[in-house]
This record gives sequence, structure tokens and C-alpha cells, in this order.
Amino acid sequence: MRETVRIEVTQPNWTACTGVAFSQVDSWFGHTRRDLKLDIIYPEDPERVYPCIVWICGGAWLTMDRSAHLPYLAQLARSGFVVASVEYRTSNEAHFPAQLIDVKSAVRYLRAHAERYRIDPERFGVMGESAGGHLTAMAALADDPAFDVGEYLEYSSKVQAACPWYPPADVTSFPYDSPVIAAASPESLMLGKNVMLSREEAMKACPVSYVTKDAPAFMILHGTEDHTVPFSQGEALHDSLEAAGCDVRLVAIEGADHADRQFFQEETWQRIRTFFKEKLK
Repeated sequence: MRETVRIEVTQPNWTACTGVAFSQVDSWFGHTRRDLKLDIIYPEDPERVYPCIVWICGGAWLTMDRSAHLPYLAQLARSGFVVASVEYRTSNEAHFPAQLIDVKSAVRYLRAHAERYRIDPERFGVMGESAGGHLTAMAALADDPAFDVGEYLEYSSKVQAACPWYPPADVTSFPYDSPVIAAASPESLMLGKNVMLSREEAMKACPVSYVTKDAPAFMILHGTEDHTVPFSQGEALHDSLEAAGCDVRLVAIEGADHADRQFFQEETWQRIRTFFKEKLK
């Protein structure tokens, strides 16, 4: 059997580049240097540029894998975005604000190489889960120049839309039973100090501390049965943004626990696509 078909070309080819070095940081007690890397999925399209979404993996600031969610990120990219999943230093390597500095470095790198990856430098979104949700909110809200360190400082690290999943918004309000318990928490390890005994320092790592009326658009995803990052954390971020008059929506996923399967269903990803298409148009 033979068949001849005519196929209309309506979509560009999409390419994935993995392990792209975007920054160098101190390593091994400051004696060596190592690359921070990102994975990027982009269209080979000479006709137009696309909004870029930066993905930030979770892992309690203790561990992360930038490639873990590439199947979902590839689907997101093919709906009309450039998507970059970025690495950041974990808390055993460096304390806050190193993680935020790394994310902002990645955004500046992508703006500096916008032409190479067909990115519209005026349309950036950021999204991440758990610890990555915390860094998503911080990247969107914290405009202090002290967080912009490294290369490509002539480029902005600002984003125009943010979608944090189950984000720690105020680590000082976590339900620790005692300072001893708090000392071993991921939040204290990220900060490098006991969050119960160093409240002022801890608040400098909290997204709720950086809310202003000029915040970008937010869509917060949080499960109502989250036993790791309480649902009240997503509520606190939403309420702070709403009180400031910001464009914010809290999507409460009924019955979902932390990183539950509901977050990886097509209905959830359709909401994500719709949000970023509306806010990055």
C-alpha cells in the first residue's frame, strides 16, 4: 500500500538543549568553581519570538533535579512558549539568598541570549513547586539589587507573571513544636539560622515581606490537604497580594496533598497554559 499526503506546516520544530551553563559559582568550600546549568526547550522559528517560562524544581532547598519534569515542560513549551528549567544551589552548598541569586542569574542569562532561543525579552513568567514555589514568588517580588549578582547585570531579572505551587510564603509561621525542632527544619537549613530564634532574618527570606502594589500577576496552586507546606501558606501569599491590590488568584485543589497527582493532570496544566497566555500576551 502506498499513500501520498500533503501536510501543511503550521508549527515550528521544537528543540531541547540540556546542560546549558548559565553561571559559575563557588564550590567545595570556596576552593573550586562549578557551572550552574539549565535545560531549555525552544522553537526554531525565524518568524517570531515567544514568551519564556522559567521552571524551578522543588526539594526542600536540600535537593533538586532540573530535568525531572521535562515531559510536562515539553508539552507546555509546544503550546507556545520557551521553557527553561534552572538549577540553583541547595542549602548544603550555600544559604539564602544564594538560591534566589541563582534564579535571577538564569533570567538575566536568558534575556541576554533571547535572540538565540527565540525569546521575547519583555515577556517572562516563572513557575515552581514547593521550595521552587518559594523561589518563584521571591523572583517575582524581590527587586532588591542585592539579589542581582554575577554576569549580565545590564539585563533585568524581572518577570511579568508567576505561578508558585504550594509555596512557603512565611517560614516564621510554620507550626514548629520547639526551637530544637525548628533548627533541623528545611527552612532553617536554607536560612542558615534557626527560623524561630532569628525571625527578623527569616522574614528577609519570606515572599510576604516583598509584596507591593507593583507585583506581577500571580496564580497560586495549593492543595487543601497539604501536610508539608500548610494550605495557609498559599492563603497568606494570596491575601497579602490581594490586600495590596495586585492581580492574584488562588487555585485551591480540593483534597490534594503536597506534590500530589492532581498537580500533574491535564486540567491543571490547561489552567497554567491559560494563565500564562493571558498574562504574557
